[in-house]
Amino acid sequence: MENMDIVNNQKMLTASRSEKNRVRLSQVRDRICEAGVLVLTAISALIIVFIFLFILNRAWEIFKVNGLGFILNKGFDQQLSNAYYASAESPQWIFGALGLLIGTLTTTLGALIIAIPMGLGTAIVITELAPSWMKTFLQSVVRLLASIPSIVFGLLGLMIIVPFILNNFVNVDMQIKYINFFQLTGHSMLAGVIVLSIMITPIIIALSVDAINAVPKKFKEASLALGLSHWRTIVKVILPAAKSGIIAGIILGTGRAIGEAIALSMVSGGVGNIPNPAHGPVFFLTPVLTLASAIVNKSEAMSTPTIEAALFACGVVLLITSTTLSLLTKIVEIIVKRGEGIE
Repeated sequence: MENMDIVNNQKMLTASRSEKNRVRLSQVRDRICEAGVLVLTAISALIIVFIFLFILNRAWEIFKVNGLGFILNKGFDQQLSNAYYASAESPQWIFGALGLLIGTLTTTLGALIIAIPMGLGTAIVITELAPSWMKTFLQSVVRLLASIPSIVFGLLGLMIIVPFILNNFVNVDMQIKYINFFQLTGHSMLAGVIVLSIMITPIIIALSVDAINAVPKKFKEASLALGLSHWRTIVKVILPAAKSGIIAGIILGTGRAIGEAIALSMVSGGVGNIPNPAHGPVFFLTPVLTLASAIVNKSEAMSTPTIEAALFACGVVLLITSTTLSLLTKIVEIIVKRGEGIE
């Protein structure tokens, strides 16, 4: 009996040691994983900081000479031409990107005005109104649209939207009247808005669908049980509960619109005009140039140091705008959670 007790005690000690070893090994693995995640996060942050500092360094002379005047003054196209033909002894450092900034904001705002109702409406149809087979089909179409490269949207805009605008909204009298301001060729803010809205709508749809699907079913069931109609349940219960995800989708779509370069460079006109509401409907037909498109369109002149610095300055403004949007997304998320009583 004593021998059996000794054997049992030894087995228990061995099992206890084995369990302790497993716990220690698990703790070591957890610490290694945590350290790995922290290292990767730090590397990612350092890369972003390095990119920003690199671009800021290349653009510093522009901000040093112009200050806030870079985003408050206009005339970028003429200034670019002056810089290109300036001598090495007297380089041209004066640039004003106000026209580019306004072109970016107007095309983005116009695209959002179209894309938000279209995206939200489609998301409601997919999640609440469409039969199962149609939901699958529509979600596949949305994923396909979201994965199409920008150049394809640009080609479609160039071959379809620009000629349509030229043939249906522009006439010879208008072209003669505004010839001293700009050329009306169909390449315009309107074309850019339409192309951008088509590009960002799938993003808003996808995130809105995910947000609506994440709403607990008991919310909908309780609302219907209280006698609310299906539509009022959608408007009064489901959409408010999903608003944080919907807002995130809208902000992400806004970021995509602000940073889009290729498609807009093909359809928006490529000239840094400031659209004038006093021109009436021609306001929408004005050729514009966005910050991102300027970097693409004018990159062939980057052999000139002053132009290179000016385009890097455009990149700095874009980075700051994107960072602001990311912070805005987080702030909105925090505000919504506090409003819902979620810590």
